[in-house]
Amino acid sequence: MKILYENLGGTYHEENGHLIPNVTLPEQTDYQIGKYGRMHLDYIKQHHRGRYTTLLTEGKLNARLHEIDLEANEMLETIIPRLTTERGIDENVKARDMLRWVAEMNNIKANAEEIVLREVVLV
Repeated sequence: MKILYENLGGTYHEENGHLIPNVTLPEQTDYQIGKYGRMHLDYIKQHHRGRYTTLLTEGKLNARLHEIDLEANEMLETIIPRLTTERGIDENVKARDMLRWVAEMNNIKANAEEIVLREVVLV
């Protein structure tokens, strides 16, 4: 009598007297994953195990992490110039007061990263 797994085309191999299903994960893409993709990976491993497992077993994890990384970086490239303009931080400030310019730019980058984390990475 065949079980459902066999009826669906599943096969087994014997290992140490036990029948082991011949199961393999689908091929995954091999994108380089940056900072935000790695942060999202850590987040879903800790807080969304089901989503992580589904993406992994469907072969879509690497592609999703790459997508998150691209989206986060694009968002940063949009937000930082907007915040810089809104706060009046330009080349004149840089020429007059370099320390203020560095402090403002660090603050702007931190604010932009906080937005990206909240809206793209930690979801």
